[in-house]
Amino acid sequence: MKKTDTLVFASVVAAAMIFGGVLGATFLAKTTLATVNAAQAAASPSPTPKSNESAAHEAGETAAEEAAENNGTRRPGGGHPNEDAAHEAGETAAQEAAENAAIKASPAP
Repeated sequence: MKKTDTLVFASVVAAAMIFGGVLGATFLAKTTLATVNAAQAAASPSPTPKSNESAAHEAGETAAEEAAENNGTRRPGGGHPNEDAAHEAGETAAQEAAENAAIKASPAP
């Protein structure tokens, strides 16, 4: 092939690719995204927090803990630091003091 023929062929291929890309993007923008967005909105309801309502659980729970469970703000475990031996072995006295101060400052779970 001559150099001119090669350039014409490459130009035709590039133009076809650009045209196909624009056409495909236009088609997809008008049809698929609206359908996908509607399907996602319908398929993902917002979760509602649920507390543990068994009698055994409720017996050892304060009114504040029950309210926190119902509104979704309760932190399971009360947010206390890790006190196992492996954790404590790698902790400085300053870190332990900070953890203990945080426990005293936070309200009881």
